[in-house]
Amino acid sequence: MASESRSSTKSDVELTTKDASISQNVSKDLRFALVFVAICASLFLSALEYTAVATTLPTIVHDLNGQDFVWIASAYALAATALLPTSGGLAEIFGRRIMMLGALAVFALGSALCGAAKTMNWLIAARTVQGAGGGAIMSITSIIVSDLVPLRERAMYNALIGLTWGVASAIGPLVGGALANGGKWRWLFYLNLPISGVAAALVFFFLHLKTPEGTFREKISRMDWVGNFLIVTSSTATVLGLTWGGVQFAWTSAQVLVPLILGLIGIVMFLIYEAFVPVNPIIPFSLLSNRTSFSGYLQTFLAPIVNSAIVWFMATYFQACRDASPIRSAVDSLGLCLSIGPALIVSGIVIAATKTYRVQLVVGWIFYMVATGALSTLTADSSTAHGVGFLILMGIGSGILFSATYFPVLAPLPVSENAHALALFAFFRSFAGVWGVTIGTAVLQTQLTHRLPAAFLAQFPGGVSLAYAAIPAIRTLDEPLKQEVRVAFAQSLRVVWEVSIGIAGLGLLSTLLMKGLPLHTQIDEKWALEEANAPRPVDVELEQTSELPRL
Repeated sequence: MASESRSSTKSDVELTTKDASISQNVSKDLRFALVFVAICASLFLSALEYTAVATTLPTIVHDLNGQDFVWIASAYALAATALLPTSGGLAEIFGRRIMMLGALAVFALGSALCGAAKTMNWLIAARTVQGAGGGAIMSITSIIVSDLVPLRERAMYNALIGLTWGVASAIGPLVGGALANGGKWRWLFYLNLPISGVAAALVFFFLHLKTPEGTFREKISRMDWVGNFLIVTSSTATVLGLTWGGVQFAWTSAQVLVPLILGLIGIVMFLIYEAFVPVNPIIPFSLLSNRTSFSGYLQTFLAPIVNSAIVWFMATYFQACRDASPIRSAVDSLGLCLSIGPALIVSGIVIAATKTYRVQLVVGWIFYMVATGALSTLTADSSTAHGVGFLILMGIGSGILFSATYFPVLAPLPVSENAHALALFAFFRSFAGVWGVTIGTAVLQTQLTHRLPAAFLAQFPGGVSLAYAAIPAIRTLDEPLKQEVRVAFAQSLRVVWEVSIGIAGLGLLSTLLMKGLPLHTQIDEKWALEEANAPRPVDVELEQTSELPRL
């Protein structure tokens, strides 16, 4: 790994010269506030959609007479994950404003198509469109914040953004459940249209960032098309394998192994290609060539694996072991979502006050280890209060880690790399969520196969979707079979929690790689807000207000 001494690296020189950065004294006027409102509204849309759909799935599947319900969620995650690295390159070449408007338009189009869906295949295709827009929104909003706010001041703004995400995640299942119970699930998608319109209007009228010069043809020629092809196809294949494994096909089947192996090989080829070949790479090798950024990205990947596994399978615990309905399990899981927001704010205040991030990350991983360790003590007869309380510990750790992993990623890098760095950051976070559910599913399925009573197993000869098919039937079982099945689920889930302890421990160890570097006090001048009274051409793509971005 390259040396990271702040006094001697090339990054320091570039921060004050070639990166054309400016002082942290950036005006935080009404226009800035409205832009920030647009960012929060956009992220609220993405988070609400991501969490609310799961609660409405049974109703949607029933109304559309569908079977492949898993793809309603997977299509969104697949499109969002595959296109995240590309979104950073597009924002760097075409400009933040036009790409943000484009992302909102794609998300709104996907939402309208989802609401109008007549068949399951239609809905799955529409969710793919929606996911492409939602993923781009996540990436570009973080890039815009980095353009407008120096890293040293960014902790509080990130906390507010995280709070927005946490609130949307908390109310999403409740909104989805309420609309599903009223037979109005289509409004879950239609409600996105007016909010998207308001966010787009705020972006259009107030987000006047400087844009790169050059014609459309010139900008297209700067795109790393080979790199885009490699990352999109490889991540798509990997997510396909992870999504199918243990749910639609056995892990040892060709349908799972072929895309998974080809996808992982493709990702390795993508990284090698990006390091040596393109002039304008999607992922510059410098992003991973120092140990602090590497540690930040590793923690960014590990934290969502643990979080998504806990969120997903605690709902399984409440339903299988505590006889909770789907909506009740969503309510019982609220402690995690509601504790993330305060933890984000407190962590943001501490980082803003101390200008450091190492201690916060260590504390966050300790909370993860304590929470997962506590969850491993749950039995079939543990009170619901224990599960809810342990999830609050998990939420505190999540709030700290989700706010702080951002800083070791960016601290060693010049501000000119914000777009690429944050697109990769969002990719790792999104990709990790898929791995969390996949690892948990594989562990749970394997354990249930060995622990469930033979009399119960005989009712599900297919085996592949055992964990999911079995849960609704548990409440109807007679004793002592019901108790035996509840115990089998609790003991199987304990192994999931124990695996999560190991992953959290790996995250704690990864903090040893990073250094406590100073936080930037600059922003990149080429992406600064234009003066309110500056003349603006009608076509933002033809503006000639800044130098060509250095990639």
